[in-house]
Order: sequence, then structure tokens, then C-alpha cells
Amino acid sequence: MTDALALDDLHASVSDPAAASMDFLNEVAARFPAAIPLAAGRPYDGFHTAADLTRYLGGYLDHLAGLGLDAARRDRHLLQYGRTNGLLGPLIARMLARDEDVHVPAEAVMVTSGAQEAMVVALRGLCAGPRDVVLAVDPCYVGLTGAARLLGVEVVPVPESPAGLDPEDVLAAARAVRASGRRPRALYLVPNCANPSGATLPLPARRRLLEVADEADLLLLEDDPYGLFAEPALPSLKSLDASGRVVYLGSFAKSCFPGARVGFLVADRPVTDRQGRRALLAERLSTVKSLLTVNTSPVAQAVVGGYLLAHDCSLRAATRPKAAVYRRNLRTLLTALDRAFADHPGVRRSAPAGGFFAVLDVPFVADKALLEVSGRDYGVLWTPMSFFHQAPAAGLRSLRLSCSALAPDRIEEGVRRLARLVADRTP
Repeated sequence: MTDALALDDLHASVSDPAAASMDFLNEVAARFPAAIPLAAGRPYDGFHTAADLTRYLGGYLDHLAGLGLDAARRDRHLLQYGRTNGLLGPLIARMLARDEDVHVPAEAVMVTSGAQEAMVVALRGLCAGPRDVVLAVDPCYVGLTGAARLLGVEVVPVPESPAGLDPEDVLAAARAVRASGRRPRALYLVPNCANPSGATLPLPARRRLLEVADEADLLLLEDDPYGLFAEPALPSLKSLDASGRVVYLGSFAKSCFPGARVGFLVADRPVTDRQGRRALLAERLSTVKSLLTVNTSPVAQAVVGGYLLAHDCSLRAATRPKAAVYRRNLRTLLTALDRAFADHPGVRRSAPAGGFFAVLDVPFVADKALLEVSGRDYGVLWTPMSFFHQAPAAGLRSLRLSCSALAPDRIEEGVRRLARLVADRTP
């Protein structure tokens, strides 16, 4: 028999705790298929069908024909290796101008294989050595913290309150990092309906955070997959950015469909080399992307491009019906939680302004062991908030609930099942 490799001899990312947590959620869902999945943060299945692929692909091919490309060039455009930074820069730039009042040249846009690749590209490009660290809101989306561990980049958590991230805490954290001899390179945050907390950063805090970025010499990594579903809509950090400090991370997973695996990065800050030549940060980062995925699938880009063209390059227009459904689902979830836990003083919910998630604080430990019990004995799944914190003991008495993928009656039944679990576990 061949000798087994020792896990300890492999890179730490192979046994990354964040990835293990997500794998555990998938395993629990597979073991208890009848359980109501209040853990799943995916889009609603009814918004897209396989027939959409042909329709949007055809629309993009018509667009190429309108640009003067003959059949052979159209085929090459879709079926050959493409430009590293992608084909959709002009369409995404139009979309950002229409929807976000963000005005950048097409060259400032990099099309990525999902927003996850955009995070990896940004972290790898910005963090030049072991002294460079990234600040991140805590609790934090595991894709960012996992990507940082994969790259060996240290993440310094900045705690988030129920009211959202406090810019003064960011400034204090950046100063403490610099005082320790390290360099705070960037801050990662989800300012709209954050995953996992659901918190939305108020407008005054957004303006102050940009001032803090200047004071602390920080870049801001603004991840915004849920801004289209926030109510009311607030200006993105990128739209308020006057100095190119915001690197905007976008995704078509929630607005179009996740199977396309298309995201994007917007980085318009100039970079100067030793000879004084200037290029935009997105252009400089193309080398990193070329070593990761060579380029994002032109076929997938074409489908997303067709989707954008079908809606005159406005994701806000395209997602209006979807946003209404997600707002209805969130109202259903919050109302059901209020009804179920009105007489439980030890239970408290968050108050998200939109998006897919709410957080429930409970008077007992809500960990992986209890999630297994919940799926097996109560028929409802949720996500332990401890998965999203860096400190081992943080978030142990909270759980994340998602309402995006379910019909209202299933959300209400899921909350009823959760209420039975809480009642049985409350001391």
C-alpha cells in the first residue's frame, strides 16, 4: 500500500477552518434533505432557467455583429482565449455609470471568475510582503478570510456593532497595526446588507470612512453583492470616492445567476513604475489574474453580457422584480421571528435593511453540534455565526438565517421549527 501523506505536511489552506465549515454545512444539508434550509444564501431558483443561456448568448452575438465583427471573428471572440481582463469592461462601465453614478474607463474594469477571484487578485496584488496586513470587518464573509489564509496574508479584525462598522475603530486599528511595525494595506467590508450580519453602513459613516482611508493611507475593498436589494439604496463607497482609494468588487451571482461564475473588480487608481510610466491598478493587476485563471470564460462573459444588453446595462432595472421578492422574503422572516420570539427575552434579532440575511442571538451555544441536532430532530438548518468570526469564542450564541432561496410559507415553517429548538434549549 502507498504511504499516506501527512496532512500537517500540506499547506494550511487544505484544512482551512472556513472551508471546513462550509463543507460541513453542505454535508448536513445532504444528510437532512427534508430540513428547511435557512442556511442557504443562494438566489431563488425560479429567477432563471437553462433557456436563458441561449437567449442571452444570442443577444451578445448580435451585439458583436453590430460592432462590425463577422462570423469568424465572433466565433474567435467566444471560443478562443481572450483578453486577461475580460471582454465586458465597456458594458460594466456603462452599468456602473447608470446604476451607481460611478464613472470609470473600461480599462479600470477586470472581469473575474466570480467575485472570489477578484478578492484573491486584490489581496495578492496589494500585499507585497509579510509586513502588509488587511483589516476586515468582523464578523466577515469567509471567502475573504479564507483567501487571505490561502495567500498567507494576515487579517486584522475590526469589530462591527449592530449599527455597522465604526470608522473610528478602523482608524484606531490601522494606527495600532502601523505602530507594531506592519503596514495596514486595505480594509475589506460589505457596506450594504452585509454577509453575515445584514448590517448596512449609514451614509455619514461612509463619508467618514473615506476620510479615514486618506488619514490612514488605506485602500478600501468594497464588496457589494447585495446593494441592489437594499432599501433605501445608499450611494456606494466607490461613487463617493474622489481619490481612487476604493477597489470595488462586484458579482453577477445574485443579479444574473451564480452558475455563470462572473464577477468583476474596479480599480482606477493610477500606478507609476520606476520609469514614471502610469497605468491603472486594474491593468497592473492583470498579471496576477493571468497566473490564476489566464482569463475568465468568454462564453460565460457573453451570457452575462447578453443579460446586461437585454436590460440596457442597468442591473437595477433587471433586478427590480427580484428585489421585490427578496424584500418580501425578508419581511416574512423578520415578522415570523418577532411572532415566534415575542415572549423570549433572551432572544434578539438584527434589523437588516435588505439583502438575504438576519442574525438571531440566543441564550445558548449555537455550534456545529447543535446544527446537526437541529437538522435531524427539528428539520431546520441555519449557520453558526462563529463560522464568520476569527476569535474562537466569538459568535457562539448567534446564528445566521437566510431567506433568499425559499417561498414565504417555507420561511414561516422554518421559523416555527427553529422556535421549538430554542424553547427546548433555553435554560
